[in-house]
Amino acid sequence: MNLIELFLIAVGLSMDAFAVSICKGLSVRKARLGHMLCVGCYFGGFQALMPTIGYLLGTRFANLIESIDHWIAFVLLVFIGANMIREALGHEEESLDASFSVKTMIPLAVATSIDALATGVTFAFLRVDIIPAVLFIGCTTFLLSAAGLKIGNVFGAKYKSRAELFGGAVLILMGCKILLDHLGVF
Repeated sequence: MNLIELFLIAVGLSMDAFAVSICKGLSVRKARLGHMLCVGCYFGGFQALMPTIGYLLGTRFANLIESIDHWIAFVLLVFIGANMIREALGHEEESLDASFSVKTMIPLAVATSIDALATGVTFAFLRVDIIPAVLFIGCTTFLLSAAGLKIGNVFGAKYKSRAELFGGAVLILMGCKILLDHLGVF
């Protein structure tokens, strides 16, 4: 996996956290640097932790399903991307409070990083060098989440669904590319 592909996956995975950060920005009167660092650390940290866990699980089972790993990677990424697109097109209102407490932030961080767990399994099948990959994903999510909080505070929820839609499309395209690469189309 090259740097551009990793960047696209990192951005795609970050879109849920970015969207929630925008909503979180709506809930605060004035977005401060501490708020931005808080959401960045929680979301970026969990976005790095979950693919690591997925990778460790995937490596335990990779040799058992090596002949179909490209199909599993394709299905997981398409499923994650389609789910993000479904959420983006849904008209459910998310309500977030202005709290940045541990009991508020951990469930949000876990919820926005579940997709990254499945991506970590995919990384195991693709034999991705996991440490630089998860650091890159975590840093990308940190930056986008911190920016999302400020954007939400300034501009509102106008771009939330577009961010999720974009992230879902990127993951679906990456899943298709992995499958087509394995089938020898590229």
